Amino acid sequence: MSIQLTFPDGRVSEFSDFITPRMIAEKEGMPPKFKKALGAVVDKRIIDMQTPITSDGAFRFFFEGEPEELELVRHTAAHVMAQAVRDIFPDTLFAIGPTIEDGFYYDFDLSKTFQPEDLEKIEKRMSEIIAADFQIVRKTLSREEANEFFKNDPYKLELIRDLPADVELTTYTQDTFTDLCRGPHLDRTGRIKVFKLLKIAGAYWRGDESRQMLQRIYGTAWRKKSELDEYLRKLEEAKKRDHRVLGRTLDLFSIEEEVGGGLVLWHPKGAAIRLVIENYWRDCHQKGGYQLVYTPHVGRSKLWQTSGHLDFFKENMFAPMDIEGQEYYVKPMNCPFHIHIYKSGMKSYRELPIRTAELGTVYRYERSGVLHGLLRVRGFTQDDAHIICRPDQVNEEVRRVVRFCLSMLKAFGFTEFATYIATKPLEKFAGKPEDWEIAESALCDAARVEGLDFEIDKGGGAFYGPKIDLKIKDALGREWQCSTIQFDFNLPERFDMTYIGEDGKAKRPYMIHRALLGSIERFFGCLIEHYAGDFPVWLAPIQATILTVSDKAIEYAKEISEKLLSSGFRVATDFGAEKIGKKIRTAELSKIPFMIVIGERDMNEGKVSVRRRKIGEQGSMKFDELNSLLKAESLSPLTCKS
Repeated sequence: MSIQLTFPDGRVSEFSDFITPRMIAEKEGMPPKFKKALGAVVDKRIIDMQTPITSDGAFRFFFEGEPEELELVRHTAAHVMAQAVRDIFPDTLFAIGPTIEDGFYYDFDLSKTFQPEDLEKIEKRMSEIIAADFQIVRKTLSREEANEFFKNDPYKLELIRDLPADVELTTYTQDTFTDLCRGPHLDRTGRIKVFKLLKIAGAYWRGDESRQMLQRIYGTAWRKKSELDEYLRKLEEAKKRDHRVLGRTLDLFSIEEEVGGGLVLWHPKGAAIRLVIENYWRDCHQKGGYQLVYTPHVGRSKLWQTSGHLDFFKENMFAPMDIEGQEYYVKPMNCPFHIHIYKSGMKSYRELPIRTAELGTVYRYERSGVLHGLLRVRGFTQDDAHIICRPDQVNEEVRRVVRFCLSMLKAFGFTEFATYIATKPLEKFAGKPEDWEIAESALCDAARVEGLDFEIDKGGGAFYGPKIDLKIKDALGREWQCSTIQFDFNLPERFDMTYIGEDGKAKRPYMIHRALLGSIERFFGCLIEHYAGDFPVWLAPIQATILTVSDKAIEYAKEISEKLLSSGFRVATDFGAEKIGKKIRTAELSKIPFMIVIGERDMNEGKVSVRRRKIGEQGSMKFDELNSLLKAESLSPLTCKS
């Protein structure tokens, strides 16, 4: 048996059945620069120079300065950190230490609680290990050898036990430290350039709340100091934008333990923004040919049995409730209800496509350890829709949805997107292969037509259909998962959905799930962090606040307030006894765009004094001038294009 590899220049080379990138680099006739490679990419999988290549495919080396370098740097940094912890705290037990986006972490079990000052000690020891430039060696072990080597490491023994019998067990060693790991890694510790340990957190072993609580240290590593400095700057900026903090300080929402974890209370200011979002959403959907519906929050167990949720999704559902001897579940999804609305009467091919939409609140059980502000909750409102169409309508419907999605996200200020298309799994899947081909082609065509650069996740689709995910990029360049367009070849079969074709026979329609914003809660969290809570005037929960200089101006200020409210502006008042300077500072901290200051002189002249947040005085003006100014500044970009 041999391995066939296709190089970037199109050349195909055949190698023996045991070959590593290092062996390829050192073969006679290979370009000298190959010996300087850090690793290789084989069919999109990053491997280091020591790892055997086990299958045919596209092959290329990567070098210092290329993006793949960071995967090796960070994985190696995690091991260097683990060695440093062991050297300082010898009684430590080790769990896992993977790379994550922009960094790495390692989970430790030790009796001592890590303190911030411990990070400095660990960093110092890491620097010494890096400076020593230890060689890193990969080794393959039999299961018996691995169990013997890690006999005093319960976490490693559990990992070995749970790995499939045919999985190769490997270790990586630097200096006196050896860890169970599949790689990839650098060949020497000295190749780590700059790193920083960031924080200490708790983490349950294998994410199970019933298991041991471990201590996790997060870190990051980069190619050069300027990259690290920029990353740390963004981290500080991200802290200022944290929607959980801003949600509290700006009085937008809260999550109370007495109410329940992951259940959001929308305060008046947050609700004002939500109303803007939902009104625009409904208007666009009605103009785009969608039929708006409302469905119950609970359904009988039989419904969820038919849909397959009780077989495949039960661990994410809340416990059932007994109603007159029948089990009911709060809904984790809206789909089965929309399907029953479709099935309430026979449909002709002439009636398709049918587009059903709902701002439907759903409930999913999430472990308390993963709940995170508005981004991971237990109750949330999906901007859900289902499109039922004929095969010949698929291309146009998918293009419409992608256009609709982009126009809605752009309206809220997002202009950059990352797009991913997941295709048919290699093994189990619902529907016919030709259905998948039509669906995948429609997704790719729609992305191309709309000018989206996209990545293909080959074989990464759910068993019931391919999908396209659009992730928005915020002001810091971070990606947020919002929009999904998902084909489903499973539910139409389970619920026996049909329409009558031109030939008078019953046919199976295509079904497309689709969420543009994802959920109102998550999207609101994204908006808060994107704008750092400093919303544009058209979206601000309070567009103007009226501040009185003295009690004598209160009645006049009330008149101005009522006129502005009648004109449709979102207005607050502060008629308290505090000095005007303090009132202005409070309004500034509340990120209110306009401050309308009213004193006796303003009252006598029939005018108001206007301030802009961060800008200052805008002068004195009559009400009509103020009204025109606010209208011009609060002009909404929310124009429907579906």
